[in-house]
This record gives sequence, structure tokens and C-alpha cells, in this order.
Amino acid sequence: MTVRPLAYVRDLLTGRRCGCDTCPFAGVKPARRLMLFGSPNVGKSVVFNQLTGAYAIVSNYPGTTVEVSRGRAQLGEAVLEVVDTPGTYSLNPLSEDEQVTQDLLLDERPDLVLHVADAKHLPRMLAMTLQLIEAGLPVILDLNIMDEAERAGMQVDLMVLQRELGIPVVATAAASGVGIERLRGLLGGPRPPASGCVVRYPEAIESAVSAISKLLTADYGLSRRALSLLLLQRDAAVQARVERLDPAAGPELDRIVAETEARFSQPLSFCLAIARQEAADLIARKATSHEATRLRPGFAETLGRLSMHPVYGLPILCAVVYFGLYLVVGKFAAGVLVDALERFFEQHFNPVVNAFVTRLLPWPALSSLFAGDFGVITLGVRYAFAIVLPLVTAFFLMFAILEDSGYLPRLAMLVDRVFKRLGLSGRAVIPLVLGLGCDTMATLVTRVLETRRERLIATFLLALAIPCSAQLGVILGLLSTHPVGLAIWVGVVLAVFVLSGFLAARVLPGGESRFYIEIPPLRLPSPRNVVTKTWNRVRWYALEVIPLFLLASVLIWVGDLTHLFQLAVSGLQPVVHALGLPDSAAQAFLFGFFRRDYGAARIYDVHNGGAIGGVPLIVSMVTITLFVPCIAQFMVMQKERGWRTALAVTGIIFPFAFGVGYLLNLILIALKVQV
Repeated sequence: MTVRPLAYVRDLLTGRRCGCDTCPFAGVKPARRLMLFGSPNVGKSVVFNQLTGAYAIVSNYPGTTVEVSRGRAQLGEAVLEVVDTPGTYSLNPLSEDEQVTQDLLLDERPDLVLHVADAKHLPRMLAMTLQLIEAGLPVILDLNIMDEAERAGMQVDLMVLQRELGIPVVATAAASGVGIERLRGLLGGPRPPASGCVVRYPEAIESAVSAISKLLTADYGLSRRALSLLLLQRDAAVQARVERLDPAAGPELDRIVAETEARFSQPLSFCLAIARQEAADLIARKATSHEATRLRPGFAETLGRLSMHPVYGLPILCAVVYFGLYLVVGKFAAGVLVDALERFFEQHFNPVVNAFVTRLLPWPALSSLFAGDFGVITLGVRYAFAIVLPLVTAFFLMFAILEDSGYLPRLAMLVDRVFKRLGLSGRAVIPLVLGLGCDTMATLVTRVLETRRERLIATFLLALAIPCSAQLGVILGLLSTHPVGLAIWVGVVLAVFVLSGFLAARVLPGGESRFYIEIPPLRLPSPRNVVTKTWNRVRWYALEVIPLFLLASVLIWVGDLTHLFQLAVSGLQPVVHALGLPDSAAQAFLFGFFRRDYGAARIYDVHNGGAIGGVPLIVSMVTITLFVPCIAQFMVMQKERGWRTALAVTGIIFPFAFGVGYLLNLILIALKVQV
């Protein structure tokens, strides 16, 4: 095997996991395009990985931050392009993830559709199958997680299900590879014809569908019946396509939809969903049976139920936080990896760089750009690779383990009731937990939340009270030997989080959003999935964030040369004095504006220099956690929420953070707290 080093690095950084000349798909044009559909947490990504193996690319869908995985699969003699769409419950989108799925379906026109469904919840899953069939697509139904269904005493007659639906059906347990060869055989075989299985709706809706279908003359990639049903539900994206491709149909379409809506007391989307679910329930009853005797729940199932219990779920959550965040990120990453890398940089790397740059560039103004206290190499590279990257990698590793194990949906269920008081639903736990890795990435992920109100509240909380992994690692590393200080930090930040969310929910208009989520079985994480997810997120971080570290070093260098940096530090010094902190802490807060993790790394340096400890250490940790969002997060807030929101959030957070730090310092001194 011949490996090209530059090509290998390029392919790794762009998401390809194979950079060799002997890649089995090199130069091979895919014969067909296969799209995977399914609800979140039904094992769709596991099926995707089973089909594509190591040859896959993960990228954002154009114009969004929603990830779409693409790969190739050798199925018999044919090579298929495989596209893993974001999880969706319906072809009528309610979130940006679901909108991307619809756009993929309409824009890329798959030759074959694989609907991956959770066999345990067959009636609920079949509603989506019926929609795909209704769209005139060649569909294969994969009943995944069949092992869990059988454990629950459920039996599925695949032949009956195939007859009722009119499409091929296969049963798999993708996590263990059961049924995958049968699935590969179906996908590599002849293309199944589009089925004629159609749900019958109320007569008024059927008449409207017939009338709308006659107005649609263009080729949309979906059946006219499916398009007509989406138009009746006032699907904005489909309406825009029809206005572009069939502009003459617009006025008549509006009239038909309005007249049909007037004939029903409920929204048409509700009426369609009820009819579709009734049809799905009928088919499921014909094809399934349940054994009278049921196997006793195993350990994983029992643990999964306990993790969602309002009482027993809390100690499980505490155990996850202790072992996952405190020990792995705080103790191991911050206390072992960072210390070792810091010693290497300080004792070996930086002295060599300083000496080399000084000889190469004898002009101090120029050499200080690359070396010295604020050099791009000696400061930016050291912060990025010695302090931040190990912490980020450790966090993303733990996040991938929790995600692949099936714990995160259970955590969402556990916190949903509390989050409702904060104006959020349990779904918000994903961006908020991800914010512990990188708040910039998490702000982008708030797009998955259903309402604008939820997105605003989550964005505000991420900017205010969610420390990124570098901050968290430094904080846990510095306070791990001070349990009282760690408890105070946790209590203050948690209180700020809850109080801020509670007040924001009362101030911002809007009601509670709907919350529904599929609960996958609790399993041991797949090492391949964990490594893949960790690598993709660390790669994103490296490509998106590390250049910002280097840019921050350049800006600091410019500020140092022009004395603007010293002027800003001098302006901050009275503020940090009021918090009981030394002058050197002002640099950390200024660094934190460039990057949160940059500021945390600077606090690490200040502490190691012996300039800060005891009560001031706790105050600095709390204040820098609540401090203004970094430039990258601010720009993402501006992009996602607009200038007014980004400026308002920053304008609230800046005085609030220092106000909390000031009060905390007074309280701790008055109470004579010993840390």
C-alpha cells in the first residue's frame, strides 16, 4: 500500500478516513444513491457505519451547521453512495435538522431509501414509513434493534409486514452486526419498485389532494400526492419550490388550502398525522404479537430506567459527572496530560524556539511576534496544543461515550421537568452539555431547538454560565485539591444558571415547546463509533478554533507593540482590584475576550506563578466562567441571533460577571472561608 503523506493529512483534515492510493473506491463512480432515513436514536448511524466501514466524510449541509455523513458501500458488484440524513420524525419539518432531511430528499433524489426504524416502537415508526411510501420512493424498511424487541417479548412477522406495506422488510441488530448481510443483499439487489400502499384521508382532504395534484406540472422528485399533502400543511420550503417551478399555481393553491382548512376544527397537519397513525397501528397489529411470558429486564435495561427516574437518576448523573468530567477531564487531562505537555513546552520547546527566533530575527519588535511572552509559537501554539487541545479531546471523548451508550436521551428525559422552569425542554440538554466542550459549537447546535424563545434562552445560558472544556479542565485542575473552593464554584455557577434561566423564561414571550425523543437501548459504546465521533469533533475544533488562537496571539502582539494592550490591562486593573485579584489577573480577562479557553489558560499560568490562590482563586474562577463570550462565540451569536441579541447578551454579562465576583469576594472574606 502506497501512502502519500500530504494527501493523507489532507484527507484526514477534510474528513476522509483513508488517504491511500489503494482505496477500494478510488475512481469508482457510484451506481446508485442510497439515503438513510429515521428518527433520532434508532441506530441509523450504526447502520451507516456497518455499510460504509471506514470510507466516509462528515460535512455540514450547505448554509447550515447540520452534519450530513456520506460514504460509499460495496454491495455485490455495485458501489453505492450512502447518505445518512439527520434524524427526522416526519417529512413535514419542525426543526432545521428535519428541514435539511427534506432538502436532501428533494435536491439529491435518491435511487433507494432505507428507513431505519426501532422495532420496539413499530406502530410509531411505521407512520414515517407510510410517508416515504406515499412519496413514491423505492423504500426498504429496516427493523433495527430487533434484539431488544425480542427481549421485550415482541414478535414481528416480516412476511405479513411486507405484504401490508408492499416493500421489502429486513430485521437487524446493527450494533452486533445481526442481519447486516441480509440488508446488504437487499440493497445490492434489484431496485424495489415504488409501492402503491397509500393512507386514506378524510374525503375533503382527498379532494384537495386531487385538485392540487393537477396544478403541479414540474418534476419535484416526490409524488404529487406527497407534495400536495405537504402544501396542505403549509410547508414553507415546499411552497417556495412550487412558487419557483409552478408560479401559475400559486393563487389557486392558496384558495384550495384555505377552503380545506376551513372545513376542519383541527390543523390539517394534526388530521393527517392521526389518519396516518391509525393506518400504522392497524398494520402493526396484523404483523406483531407479544409473548405472554416476558424475560426479566437485564442490567442495562434496569439501569436505563433508573437513569430517567427523578430520584435515582440524580446519583447516576452525579457518578457520570464525577467519573466523566472530574476524573477524566479534570484530573487526568488537566492534571496529567496538561502538566506533562506544559513541562515539555517550558523546558524544551519554548527555549529552543526563543533562541532560534532571536538568532533568525534579531529585531525585538519582529521576533516578539513569534517568540517571547506573547509569541504566536511560544504562546498561541503552547496554549492550543499543551493546554486546550488535551482538555477538549478528553471532553469530546467522554461526550461520544455518553452519546453512543444511549445515556444522553435519558438525561434529556431526566432534566426535562426542571428545564421547563427555565423556558427550555429536555432537548436543550444536548447543546448545553456540548457547550462544556466548546460554547461556539454549542451555540450553532441550538438550531435543533424548536422555538426562537428556546434558542435565545439557550444561547444566553451558554454565553453566561456554561464553561467550555478548557475552562472546565483548568478549573477542575486548579480546584481539585481545594474541595471547599470547588463546591463554592459549582454552587455559584449552578445558582446563576438556574436563576438566569428562570428570569429569562419570565421575560421572553412564548409558551412551552413540545418535547418528544426516542429512547434507544442502553449499551456499551462501540469503540469505532466513539473514536469516529471524537475525531470529527476534535478535527472541527482544530480547524475552526486553533487558527483563532494564532490570530489572538497576533492581535495581542499588535496590542503590545502599540501599547493598546497595556492600556486595556490598565483599564481592567481597578476592576480586578475590586474583586481582590492581583494585577496579572487583568491579562487573563483580556485574553478571555479573544478566547474563553485562552483566558483560562492564562489563569493557569498566573496560578503556577504563585500570584493567585485561596479566596482570590475561587473569585477568579467564578468571574472568568461568567465573563463575556469570546470573539468566536460572539460572532456566532451575531450570525445566529442577530447584532441586537449578541450586543444585548454581552452588555448584560460583562457587568453581571464582575458584580457576582465582587459580591462573592465580600461574602467569602466576611465568612472567613478557608480554601
